Amino acid sequence: MKSFIKPINYEKSKTRKWKNDIGRFENMTYLQGEDAYLCANGRKLKAERTYQSKTKTGYKSEKTYYACEDCTGCPMKENCIHGNHFKKPMEERTKHLTVAKKFLRQRQEDRKRITSEEGIELRMNRSIQAEGAFADIKADMNFRRFLCRGTENALVAVDLLAMAHNIQKLHHKIQHGTASRHRIPVKEAA
Repeated sequence: MKSFIKPINYEKSKTRKWKNDIGRFENMTYLQGEDAYLCANGRKLKAERTYQSKTKTGYKSEKTYYACEDCTGCPMKENCIHGNHFKKPMEERTKHLTVAKKFLRQRQEDRKRITSEEGIELRMNRSIQAEGAFADIKADMNFRRFLCRGTENALVAVDLLAMAHNIQKLHHKIQHGTASRHRIPVKEAA
């Protein structure tokens, strides 16, 4: 299975503010042979250690910790190092960052998929279909609240609503002769 869902930061990463932020590792040059990042001032952030982290849900990920050797006298330090809740003054701090390489690789693959022609078409159709289904159920079927108690009864009510919506949609497609068409091409929608 392939996912064509936008990452959380997809829209934000297209903004000028994100692209001009020199403190983000996404905007730094990665030196693959040395496993280091090159900051805007030309200083290297070398990999110091790799460690395992575990989330609340139990997912384990491997992260690499990068740190700059020396940031003293850097004119870009205020723009590069973020965070105001440190006991150390800005002059004594050095730039460091943490990168989950597997996550980064998966995110890059996702970005390629969603920006492909197929990804654009699927995302456009999903936004049309999902919003329309909620609108039909709430407005056309006048469903505003569950009239039963318990999770099982609510699931039965949702299943009945979904079946009614699908039958109504199929009837509409048969009436208009579009039963064989499943996706709207991008050129028609634009």
